Amino acid sequence: MTGAERDPAGAGGDLMARLLAPGPTRVMGVVNVTPDSFSDGGTYADPTEAVRAGLRMVADGADLVDVGGESTRPGAARVDVAEECRRVLPVVAALAAAGTAVSVDTTRAAVAEAALDAGAVLVNDVSAAAEPDLLTLVAERGAYYVLMHARGASVDMAKRAHYGDVVADVTAELAERLATVLDAGVRREQVIIDPGIGFAKRFEHNWALLAHLDAVAALGRPLLVGTSRKSFLGAVLATPDGAARPVEQREDATQATTTLLAYQGVWGVRVHTVRPAVDAVRVVGAWRTAEGHGSFRA
Repeated sequence: MTGAERDPAGAGGDLMARLLAPGPTRVMGVVNVTPDSFSDGGTYADPTEAVRAGLRMVADGADLVDVGGESTRPGAARVDVAEECRRVLPVVAALAAAGTAVSVDTTRAAVAEAALDAGAVLVNDVSAAAEPDLLTLVAERGAYYVLMHARGASVDMAKRAHYGDVVADVTAELAERLATVLDAGVRREQVIIDPGIGFAKRFEHNWALLAHLDAVAALGRPLLVGTSRKSFLGAVLATPDGAARPVEQREDATQATTTLLAYQGVWGVRVHTVRPAVDAVRVVGAWRTAEGHGSFRA
């Protein structure tokens, strides 16, 4: 194994290193090239449209674009590796060629490897590091890596949403999985942590985690948080008869959480609509400067 293979400064690592440096909360735009994602499934089925959407996000201020080819909504079935590659690789390659920092949302080593070859700079793994081959690849390539909290596959994760103390339990499970990642040879500085809002978590679990992110941050790695359009927002905005607010009507609530997350100083937010999130981050920066805390997180 060569030094270049293990050096995160290679293959887009310089860009990621800059994005991980102290600064404002980063905005990750979401482009799902799937027919069945909960929010934008089918919207970007055509690779050309997906690339255009990603470039629009960059123009609106996105720091990264996350490309996913397999839905992770609750109850979603898996697709095969060949189909996932067919969906994501043309989009990753075109966006990377245009100078975009691209994250690939996958749990599979084969897909991640092809995406890194196509120019991705970050592997966003929602499986809680379930596939050892993926960790081996990340270690060998020196790739940057998002470790998200989850319990099992999307198809039945709702059955696993049982906690004693959700904050303590999620933090402990993430610490255990982080140790697994590091034991696989991945460097600590390559890892970003995602608390997994909405993954094997009920309404009250999500809010408790958001209110106590300091416990997860104590693991010592930057935090990426995704609340965009998720069902717990639809529930808090429910009508008097209990009907949840539809997905397409959750943007304002999403930006409220984005503002609060940016004020807390999380490293990044993962959103479907970029410009309002970028605006929220800028407003938080001005507010914190006026308070004397400075506009950037520590």
